[in-house]
Amino acid sequence: MQGEQEKFLTVYAYDSLEYWLKEVIPEFEKEYNVKINLVLVGSTGELVNRLIIEKDNPKADVVVGIDNTFMSKAIKAGVLEKYKPRNVDVIPQWIIEKFDPEFYLTPFDFGYIAFNYRTDLIQDYPKSLNDLIKPEWKGKIIIEDPRTSSPGLAFMLWTIAVYKDQWLDYWAELRENVQIVKGWSAAWEAFSKGEYPIVLSYATSPAASVYYENKTNIKAIEFEEGNFLQIEGVGIVKGTKNMELAKKFVEFLISEKAQEKLPTTQWMYPVNKNVKLPEVYKYALDVKKPVTIDPGLVEENLDNWLKQWTEVVVEGKNPEDVKGQ
Repeated sequence: MQGEQEKFLTVYAYDSLEYWLKEVIPEFEKEYNVKINLVLVGSTGELVNRLIIEKDNPKADVVVGIDNTFMSKAIKAGVLEKYKPRNVDVIPQWIIEKFDPEFYLTPFDFGYIAFNYRTDLIQDYPKSLNDLIKPEWKGKIIIEDPRTSSPGLAFMLWTIAVYKDQWLDYWAELRENVQIVKGWSAAWEAFSKGEYPIVLSYATSPAASVYYENKTNIKAIEFEEGNFLQIEGVGIVKGTKNMELAKKFVEFLISEKAQEKLPTTQWMYPVNKNVKLPEVYKYALDVKKPVTIDPGLVEENLDNWLKQWTEVVVEGKNPEDVKGQ
C-alpha cells in the first residue's frame, strides 16, 4: 500500500458510538491506507432518517448502529446494500437468525434493554412492566422517546411483545408516571444527577458505572416478563462508490481487533465469539429471558404503531379511539 494515493470512506454512526469507533478506526486507516470521515448523526432514528433523505444522492459509504428496532424502516426504504462478510463465521448463528439472515446489516453487538435504579435513592424498585404503572412510581421514571431513540423504540416494542393488542392501554396508564426525553444521553444525565431514581437503559449500565466512576449504586432490573433483546448492525449504504473498502470495513468491525475494544466503550456484548468479556461485566445483569418481536411484524406495523403511540402518549387520546385506525 506504500506510496498509493490515500482513499476516503465516509461512515455514519449515532452519537454515542463515537467512543468505540474512535478507538478502532485508526487501526483500519493504517491497515488500508484510508482516511475515515466519521459523521455522527444524533440518535438511531435520526441516522436512519438521514439515509432516507439522502437516498438519491448518498453521502455515506457505511452506516454503523442501525438496530433491530429501526432495521425494518431502513430495509423498507431501500438504503442498504446486501453484503455477507467473509469472516461471518465468528458470529453465533442465533444472533444472525434473530437479526437479519439476508445481511442488509451485519450484527456487531447485542445487549438487553433494562430499567436501572439508584440504590442510594430508593430501596424498593419495580420488578415488572406492570409495576411501572403503579402510583408510587409517578414522576420517578425517565425514558426515551421511541420516535428518536433506539432504547425508547425497543421499550415500545417490548410492551407490544408482552401486551399484544392491549399495549396502548398500558401506555395510557404509563404516560402519567414517566418523563420522556429525546435520547439516551439526556435520560442518563438526569438519572446520574439524581433527578429520577429509575431510567430506561441497558443491562450493562451498572458495569459501566463501576468502570468509569467506581460507583456501585446502580443496578439493572430483570423484569418478570423478560428483557428486550437489542442487536445492532453495520451496513453498506446503497449507491456507495467505495464498495470494496466498505466491505472491508464491515469485516473489520466484527474482527477480534475491533470487537475486543467494544465491551468497555459501547457497553454491549461483542458478537465475535472469540472475544472474552472483561471482569467488570460481573456487575452487568445476566438476562435469562430475552424478549423479541418478529421483524416482519415490525416492518409491517411500525409507522402505524408510532402514530398510535404519539396519539395516546403525547396527545393524550383515549386508546379505544386510536386502536381502530
